[in-house]
Parts: sequence; structure tokens; C-alpha cells
Amino acid sequence: MNPYEIRKLFPILNQEVNGHQLVYLDSAATSQKPASVIETIEEYYRGYNSNVHRGVHTLGTKATDAYEGAREKVRKFINAASTEEIIFTKGTTASLNMVARSYGGANLSAGDEIVISYMEHHSNIIPWQQIAKQTGATLKYLPLQEDGTISLDDVRATITDSTKIVSIMQVSNVLGVINPVKEIAEIAHEHGAVMVVDGAQSTPHLKVDVRDLDCDFFAFSSHKMVGPTGIGVLYGKKELLENMEPVEFGGEMIDFVGLQDSTWKELPWKFEGGTPIIAGAIGLGAAIDFLEEIGMENIEAHEHKLTAYAMKKMSAVEGLTIFGPVDPEKRAGVITFNLDEVHPHDVATVLDAEGIAVRAGHHCAQPLMKWLNVSSTARASFYLYNTEKDVDKLVDGLVKTKEYFSNVF
Repeated sequence: MNPYEIRKLFPILNQEVNGHQLVYLDSAATSQKPASVIETIEEYYRGYNSNVHRGVHTLGTKATDAYEGAREKVRKFINAASTEEIIFTKGTTASLNMVARSYGGANLSAGDEIVISYMEHHSNIIPWQQIAKQTGATLKYLPLQEDGTISLDDVRATITDSTKIVSIMQVSNVLGVINPVKEIAEIAHEHGAVMVVDGAQSTPHLKVDVRDLDCDFFAFSSHKMVGPTGIGVLYGKKELLENMEPVEFGGEMIDFVGLQDSTWKELPWKFEGGTPIIAGAIGLGAAIDFLEEIGMENIEAHEHKLTAYAMKKMSAVEGLTIFGPVDPEKRAGVITFNLDEVHPHDVATVLDAEGIAVRAGHHCAQPLMKWLNVSSTARASFYLYNTEKDVDKLVDGLVKTKEYFSNVF
């Protein structure tokens, strides 16, 4: 793949920011969108905007076919066994909350354990905190190694026969760590626990096969994988989803409504109450088409090469601390760092003046920030449209930032 040619397919990247060509290094927060995705969503609104599943007229039929066609694209993309296992949600956060409230609420009680790690995003911490309070379950944390990785020995020592749920991110949005979720799932299953995977940072960058991982639930968002915001997916094994209750009630998800009681539709629709996110799902389908045309293996190889290059170049900047594994083989395209004596927000502000977009803050991972003994960090994240030239501009910007604040103080 040629990232310079791919970059041309993203209209937003062809602009200047503060007098400089935009260098977008914040794809871990949200990716940019190719023209094909934008045009697909526009085509829906211009040509066949209609509600789905309810009408027999031409527009309604076309919209339903596109919406359910997107579900099939998702199924194939993550290798689920059936479209019944693909639930459209608002995003990863909504998906994880659904698992915690519906599955966790029905299957946890006092004395049970939920196991997560210190590196989790807040959306994979707070739902478990809340359901633990409601059910009397205990929330346990996997320890991290010095470089931020997870040791399977620690996994075996932490998960017990009292553990009912294990929920781990596949790729860290801060450390870039690629976690061994397949092996963790195997250990969880040995103890009778279910395995939940937060795939928000992995699905856009790695080839995901939920059946190979043997996870019980898998959550991800469209907007981090060149698709629109406001739409995400919860994959769940059919036998688990069939025994779960919906968490939102209303139109579309019902089979029969009486005066005192109601029954639900079959999977997947019983979890999709109300008018669904139609344009979002269709846009996600177009995003999957785009990614598959390039090839997830090609995207992963490109990002691995780019991350290795960036690690080498950034490590040469005096006073720069990079968090997470030093070995590029152990991480995805996320590099979180701090520059000595310069606040991360100041780093991001100076870089923005150079047209370089990075993220600064706690990255919705305050427990991890505490573990790292910092209050905040700066983060550069790469995707298929980034190049070595982008990395060079980032490094030059960091050197300028260091020089600027050296002169100030």
C-alpha cells in the first residue's frame, strides 16, 4: 500500500492548519473519513432516506437492505458465525455498558469477581465499578509489568473460580500494548468466566477474528476505523445473547405488546430499540469496504513499520520519555510520551501551531496515569494515511517545542 496515495482519498487531510500542511496524528481518538464513506452517507440521505424494517415501499426496502447488508459486512469483517451475533450500538462505550448491565446484572452476585486491568479505558472500568456496587461483586485489577504489558502468569494468579467476567482491551489507547486476549480468554474459560474484549483500538488496525480469539463479547466503534461517529458494534456469542435481557425498550425491538407485559423480537433486533442508527450503519459498511480493499494485513504491516520508525526517531529527542514497550513488536501505532519540564498541553499547543495534531491529557485512563506516576501525557497515533514524513515533522516539532521552552525558562 502507498500511504501517500491513500492520503489523497481523505478530503480533510488536504488542508493547511496555522499555515502548515496538516499532519493528523490523533487517529486513536477518531480517524478521518475517506470520500467513499462520506459519499455513501450522503447518497443515503439524498436518495433513499427512510426508516428500516417497517415499510414495504421502495425507499424503505432499499434502506433496510443497506442497513442489514452492513450487518453482514461486519459479520464477515470480524468472522462472527451469524448476523444474529452482531448488535448495532452507539459505540464501544454503549456496547460495554450493555454487557455490564444485561449480562453482568443477571449473572453476578456477592462473592463473584470481575477482572480488568490498570490500562483500561474509562469505558471499560466505570460500567464494571457500577455493576459491582449493584451486585456486591468484587472488582479486581490485573497487575502490569514494568513496561506496561500483561504477564500470563499474573493472569493465572488473578483469575480464580470465583471470577465470572474478565474484560480487557485488545490494544491500549495509551501504551499501544497489544494484549494476549486469546490466551487470557482461554484462562478465563478454564475457570468458567466469560471473556469481554474492548476492540476499539484493535479493530481499525489488526485483523480481528472473534472465533479464533474465542471471546464471548467483543466491542468496537466505527469512528476509529474511517467510519462515521455514533455507531458501534457489540458482538456476542449467540447462546449468551439469547439469554440476555434488553436494556432499552420501545419500538422495533418488540414482538408483542400487551397492556401489562411484552415480548421481544429475536436476535439481533431485541437489542436495537427505536429507530436505529441507519446512516451510521451504512457508513460503517462503506468503511469496511474501504479497509478490506486495502487489506487489513497491509494496514497492520504499514503501521508496524511506521511505529518502529517513529520509536527510533523520537527516542533520539533529548528529554523525551516514551511510555510502554520499547520493542515495536509489542505495540500498535500509538506512542504516548512526555517532554521534560513541558506540560503535555503545552506540547500539543506548540505542535498545533506547526499544523501537527496530537492528543494531550489523561486519555480517559486515569488509573493508568496514576500507575505511570504522571497526571497527563501527550500522544501521537498513526493510521493508514500517515507517512514517515509525518513522523519527521513531529520530531522536528518536538525539538522546536523543547527549544522554545528552554528559552522561556
